[in-house]
Amino acid sequence: MQRIMKKSKIHSATITGLELYYEGSITIDKDILDAADILPNEQVQIVNLNNGARLISYAISGEKSSGIIELNGPAARLGAVGDKIIIISYGQFEENEISGLNSKVVLLNNNNEIIS
Repeated sequence: MQRIMKKSKIHSATITGLELYYEGSITIDKDILDAADILPNEQVQIVNLNNGARLISYAISGEKSSGIIELNGPAARLGAVGDKIIIISYGQFEENEISGLNSKVVLLNNNNEIIS
């Protein structure tokens, strides 16, 4: 049996922009994506700490070291610039893989700089 488990998480990200008239997705600074082991076009869940909204989208790589965290398309209606969000990616794992699973957690400061 396979289980869906948290693979990685970006915690305390701050929304820096909203682009309503876009296909949809979330743009994330490439350095942050790399640290969290999230690939461009990978499915992610976004949880807004300010309003409780939850949505599923996919990651787009943003400019390195820019701190960009931007909700695009319809997702832009579910947040505001300055809102704190959590971005989670999941993977499917066999039972024997779960005990050794070490998910990555990337903690950001208010400027979307990696602090741990």
